Amino acid sequence: MTEAVTRSNGSNGAHATTKLDAVVVGAGVAGLYQLFRLREQGLSVKAIDAGSSVGGTWYWNRYPGARFDSEAYIYQYLFSEELYKGWSWSEKFPGQPEIERWLNYVADRLELHRDIQFDTAVKSAHFDEATQRWLVMTDQGETIDAQFLVTCCGMLSAPYVSFPGQEAFKGKLFHTARWPKGPIELAGKRVGVIGNGATGIQVIQTIAGEVGHLKVFVRTPQYIIPMKNPKWDAADAEAYKSKFKFLTERLPKTFTGFEFDFEHAWADLTPQQRRQVIEDCWNDGSLKLWISSFGELFFDPVVNAEISEFVREKMRDRLKDPKLCELLIPADYGFGTHRVPLESNFLETFHRPNVEIVSVKNDPIESVTPTGIQTADGTRHELDVIILATGFDAGTGALTRIDIRGCNGRSLKEEWSKDIRTMMGLQVHGYPNLFTTAVPLAPSAALCNMTTCLQQQVEWIADCIRYLRGKNLNVIEPTRDTEDQWVAHHDEIANATLIAKTNSWYLGSNVAGKPRRVLSYCGGVGAYRQKCDEVAASGYSGFATQ
Repeated sequence: MTEAVTRSNGSNGAHATTKLDAVVVGAGVAGLYQLFRLREQGLSVKAIDAGSSVGGTWYWNRYPGARFDSEAYIYQYLFSEELYKGWSWSEKFPGQPEIERWLNYVADRLELHRDIQFDTAVKSAHFDEATQRWLVMTDQGETIDAQFLVTCCGMLSAPYVSFPGQEAFKGKLFHTARWPKGPIELAGKRVGVIGNGATGIQVIQTIAGEVGHLKVFVRTPQYIIPMKNPKWDAADAEAYKSKFKFLTERLPKTFTGFEFDFEHAWADLTPQQRRQVIEDCWNDGSLKLWISSFGELFFDPVVNAEISEFVREKMRDRLKDPKLCELLIPADYGFGTHRVPLESNFLETFHRPNVEIVSVKNDPIESVTPTGIQTADGTRHELDVIILATGFDAGTGALTRIDIRGCNGRSLKEEWSKDIRTMMGLQVHGYPNLFTTAVPLAPSAALCNMTTCLQQQVEWIADCIRYLRGKNLNVIEPTRDTEDQWVAHHDEIANATLIAKTNSWYLGSNVAGKPRRVLSYCGGVGAYRQKCDEVAASGYSGFATQ
């Protein structure tokens, strides 16, 4: 492994140019593993991350209540039994501090820190057709000349905020995905939370007992599933660790990359049997109802309607108040077509005397004022702290915020502003040697246990680079025809689902002007893996190499 550094004098003085085999953007779950797999091949490689430590999503999202909603024993790396068994989780769905410690454990055990550059953002990446290499520029004034550029920026990592007047607010304002490391004083404060998706729910249920008064600004109610989160002792840890080999074979083949899979066909069961399956999944206290009750949930409106009503019944039993039911229980879309959050007494939070719900469906937030929030009906809500749980520019935002330019100066931002396209979510036509993880048209956070999907994508990329080097090839990119075929295949499956008929971040409909397309591959994790393996086995048929 070699790393060359040169210095030249530009108009702004001396700046460094580093020559590497590969640059990995991001040091989260995917970035750490990608760094490991490329370094394992003997490549000179550096990972770059804007954070000051490893973790990615689990570095930035340190808001109150942040935790897994995948079981801890499956949200793990499965390439090393020693690494897997060397860490013991304290509970089924651990919180952010423990998750961040785990990722530092991984980085320490694999000795990755020495090849990660922290507190650095990638500003641009331009492909030089003359040299067939990427020129990557950082906000530190450094230029990196690399053969391969691998983005591991995360599916949900580009915060999306669109309220005028935020900069004039005199109190404290935070986006959940950029939560400060230091303690935030909320006790006795008037706090407003905007958003009640998975993140907003975690924040709301966590801080309600601490703040003086809490206003929750709700636009779209969410279906929920109560989380059961038992503490684990040494015996529990030993039990899940004993399943390592089973999990390595099971997770890559299921529909969503979880341990569970769809085991029942709706038409094969009686109404009583269906109800029992639904009840059993609900009582598991996990995402099981969503990801392994009935696959027809995603395609058949009748099946979806029955399961949706089941969840509504459960929510009504807990809320009781007709007004709260109206504001917090979905009525105009089906269960599972949005992201389904796990929660812990979230609904009961609204029975507290210090918690107030503000519907912004018909009277949206007009602006943030110096003293709070004003809605379209003219109401002013006076606040000391505003928490934005407003979501992300999912899938595309992390890359479109970097100036990425491929052949003939083509801009990824400009192209994705018109049509979001990739080849299997792993490469993009016109951008040779650009490899991507957690981007559209691959399984992702919408319908996948992310570590399962990210490990598979990282391994495919590493194997592709190994293939190129073994064949003395310099570049690879999908042909336009191949990309067209994948987009058509993706859309055919996605458009048959109820997901495609429901507005949510799954389609990018939370971002004004974003092209409408289901962002996550809906054909199943196992099927996707098989298609990726077939491409590799064919010698990357449909990809142009030279």
